This record gives sequence, C-alpha cells and structure tokens, in this order.
Amino acid sequence: MVKRPKKGKQMMVPSPAVDETAGDGTGAPSHADEGWESLDWDQAEKVVRRYQARIAKAVQEGKWGKVKALQHLLTHSGSAKRLAVKRVTENQGKNTPGVDGTTWTTSAQKMAAVGALRRWGYRPLPLRRVYIPKHSGTLRPLGIPTLHDRAMQALCALALEPIAETTGDPNSYGFRPARSAADAIERCFRLLCGKRGAPWVLEGDIAACFDTIDHDWLLAHIPLERAILRAWLKAGFLERHTWYPTEAGTPQGGIISPLLANLALDGLEAAVSQPCSHPQCGTLHPPVHLVRYADDFVVTGASREVLADHVLPLAERFFAARGLRLSLPKTLITPIAAGFDFLGQTIRKFGDTLIIRPSQRSVTALLGAVRDYLKTHAQATTETVIGFLAPRLQGWANYHRHVCSTRTFSSVDSAVFRSLWSWARRRHPGKSAHWVAGRYFRSQGTRRWVFSADVRVSDGSRHTVQLPLLADVPIRRHVKVRALANPFDPAWDGYFEERLGHRLASTPQDRRALLTRLNEQHGHCPVCQKPITKRSGWRLHHLRGFSRGGRDRATNRVLVHPDCHPTVHATWWTAVRPRPLTGAFGEA
Repeated sequence: MVKRPKKGKQMMVPSPAVDETAGDGTGAPSHADEGWESLDWDQAEKVVRRYQARIAKAVQEGKWGKVKALQHLLTHSGSAKRLAVKRVTENQGKNTPGVDGTTWTTSAQKMAAVGALRRWGYRPLPLRRVYIPKHSGTLRPLGIPTLHDRAMQALCALALEPIAETTGDPNSYGFRPARSAADAIERCFRLLCGKRGAPWVLEGDIAACFDTIDHDWLLAHIPLERAILRAWLKAGFLERHTWYPTEAGTPQGGIISPLLANLALDGLEAAVSQPCSHPQCGTLHPPVHLVRYADDFVVTGASREVLADHVLPLAERFFAARGLRLSLPKTLITPIAAGFDFLGQTIRKFGDTLIIRPSQRSVTALLGAVRDYLKTHAQATTETVIGFLAPRLQGWANYHRHVCSTRTFSSVDSAVFRSLWSWARRRHPGKSAHWVAGRYFRSQGTRRWVFSADVRVSDGSRHTVQLPLLADVPIRRHVKVRALANPFDPAWDGYFEERLGHRLASTPQDRRALLTRLNEQHGHCPVCQKPITKRSGWRLHHLRGFSRGGRDRATNRVLVHPDCHPTVHATWWTAVRPRPLTGAFGEA
C-alpha cells in the first residue's frame, strides 16, 4: 500500500465548459443555451444508431481503418455526448458520486457536462472503493467512477458495442442488447433435452474474472483508443483516503467493464470446439457446445472423458492467455441426470425428460429477503409492505416464468402468506385471528386470503392495492433469439420487430394497445390497403427501425400483412442511404 503520489492530487475533472464545436454528427453545433429538457432525443438516437450501423457493416467487411474513422466521428458527435450524459444521469447510480463528490442534477449541469466530454487532455480520477455482500457471505469489491468518467465510458461504449455484437460468440447472452438469461436457458434446453441430448455438462467458474483480466491483453486486442483505455485501467482506487494502483482487471462498477469482459471472453466457443481425436468422440469434431452468460458458462459433451481430457485443457489455455484461470473447486463435470444450477435455475434430466425449475438457492434468497424485511419493518403500513414486496415478487416470477415454475410459484405464495400472517399477528397480539384476517386479508373471486389495503389518492378517492400472487403469472415458453442476430445490422430489423410483436401479443395490456393501433389504421394494411384479419395475420413494423434509432412506442408502430413486411424492409434498404417511404410509412 502506498500513498497517492503528489502529482495524483492534480488529477481533476476537466472544467465543465460547453464545447461549442461539438456537433450532432451532421455538422450542426451544439448550443449552451439549449435546455436539457427540450433536446430532440429521437434525432440524437437516430444519428448515433446510423453511425453504429455503419460501424457494424465495416466490421463485417473487415475494413478496420473505416471502423476506426467511424468510431472517431461517433465519439466526437454532440448527439452521442448527450446520450452518454443522459445514460449516467437517469440510471440507478445517478445519485452516487465518485471521489469528487459531485452529481449532475440540474439542466445546466447536464448541458455543461456535455461540453466537458473532450478526449484531449482527459485524465480519469481514481475509483471510490466500496464493498457489497455476495451470496456466499463474502464481500465483493466495487469501484465507483466519477460521473464524468462514467459519461466518457458510456460515450466510448457507444462506439464499441457494434463491434462487440458483430464479432461476439453466437451463444453468449450476458450484457448484450436484445439477449437475456432466458435465451441462455432455452439454449441449454435445446442441447440437453430428448434422447439425443448431451449426457454430461462442464460447469465453468472463472476465479475473480473482472479483477484478474490482463491489462496488456486488453490494450492489444480491444479496438478502442489505447491512451484512454490505459488511463481507465491504471486509474487505481481510493480506500480510506489512500490510493492503490490497479495492475490487472477491469473496474467493477464502470459502465464499460461488462463490455470489456465480454470482448475478452469472446472466442471461447471456438476454442473449446477445436477438433480432437478422442475415441469417445467418434468424429473429428467433438459434439461439444458452449453456453455463456457473462463469466458463467457451461459446456455440454458426449462423455466425461471428452470434457475432462479435451475441453478443459483448451479452456484453461484460452483463459491463461488473458490472465484468467478456472476455479478448480467450482469447476465441475456433472452428469445431467444429477442436475446442475445455472443462472438461478436447476436443470436436471429424469429419464428422457428435461425439467428446468427455479433453483432452491434462488427460492431461499427470495423468501429470506421477504422475512428479513417483515422482521425489520414491524410497524410499516400495509400499503408500504405491498409497495416493497410486490415489484420484487413480480420481478422474480417474471424471470422464472419461462420454465417449469408452477409448483414453485404456489409454494412461494404459501411461504409468503405464512410470513405475512406472522407479521400481522405480531402487530396485534391482543386481537383474535378472525379480526386480523378481516383487517389485512380480503376475498377476491375464489380466493379468501389476498393481502390488501385501501389507499387514498390525490383526488380524495380510495382504491384497493393488493399483493400479487405468483400462481397468477402464466408460464410461457421463451423463444430463443437467433445466434447470429445483430441489433446494429439493419438486415435484422424485421426479425427483431417480429419477436417484439409476438411478445406484445402475449400480454392482455399490450394486445389492447395493438388493437387500438389497428383501429387507427381502420383495419387496413398501409402497404396493400387490404384488410388485416385473423386469417391473414399481421406483423409489427416500426416506422423507424431499431438500427436507425427508432423506439418501441405507439407512434412508431404500424401493423402490416406478413407478406408485406419483407417488402417494406427491402424497399427501405435498397438505397445506399435510407430514405423515408411515402404514404403511411413516413418518419415517426
């Protein structure tokens, strides 16, 4: 441990003077007197997404010189700078300062921050070190950059994301747009289900992945300006007013850290799939498949010998080149009949039937959080308890609703009810059980024990709020995203619109919104002017595609026939530069 050097005391955030030369990517200057609330965010996203689409296309063509030039234009764009400041001032950590103790809360501060995002003379400040508890009971170190450094990272991430999406592993699902843990679980289901499913699984665990990635490897392989990347990696951290250097790893807590970790781990899928001549394989290419979510991964194989003698050495060699190593006590080779936990869910095969359900650890953590809250908030009002528990229970159920969760949801409902009943009885030790039940629980349909409360709203009226029951959450099979789908490639806009349309049609509230939009179109397709019926089917189309900065909102949606949808996209992208379609397909 060394004291922070004297020259380190001179490390200050650049003066938040507005950069009058920072344009929006089209040559237009930004104006300091323009209010933050009046900025055209649609236009800013359109400019940034257009740059990102061009970067993705250049990567596909192998034109890395053009990639670098487009990255320079994007990071110097006023639109990108505004979006970077918007991201760090609207996320959950917007009120968490770094070592400088500053936050951006007013419109003037945000506009000044946009002008201060200059790469010339930029020098990041050290991270503020805090610790958060892990499931194992230990503490995880977390580094909190200043808001200025977070905005710079968000700005560079805009230029790096199209490259990561274009070159990333097809079956990597963590910290990537348009992908989720449900996609990773569905991939596991496809690999392991049925008689032909792989019987063995290698559960991989990387020891302190974010803390041990080699800096030299990152500087040599990450397509980002080396001086800025080196400054972030070597910024160090402050703990109890003492500066400590960082010799390895990416700062956990930084916006760009998950992106850097994904780029470092990309290539693992190809590495473990190299040909081998093991007698258990029966072919030159072993039947192994990888599923990765951030730094958690599993590899399926035909036998234990293939995974232990072939896949494991290849994985260790891949990680060693990046300064990483596998945690041998946590890296296990498991038969699928015994089952394993992955991303909070237990995957196990019974005969030829594969069952995926919420893991016991996940259930225990949820119920433990519920009990701890009720024990420490014995005097909280009923509506306060519902306001705290409802989003957590609903979010947990939404995460697990794509697997076999019906019985687990019912058991969780029963455990939550018992905790609430104990909480209510402790509040009124002198009252009878009948009185407590009438005060806190009501009947709804065939149910008699719904935890409810009356809440007075601003107009003086009262309405009833109630704790949702997990048993009411429908179990719906998740449709996995295609392995090569790229949200920054305009050729995939139609595919992502189709996925979104299926998702919207699966919930009653979203179905009503789609029917409203169909009524606004007078029931006709704006392309062929023919009626849209149940027999003809429909597809959701966005007037401005996601790759061009479009948003998923009612004013940007239109319903078309399935046969007309490919025609619309083909017409849109025939020109070198996108042109707005006529008629109903004007810009949103």
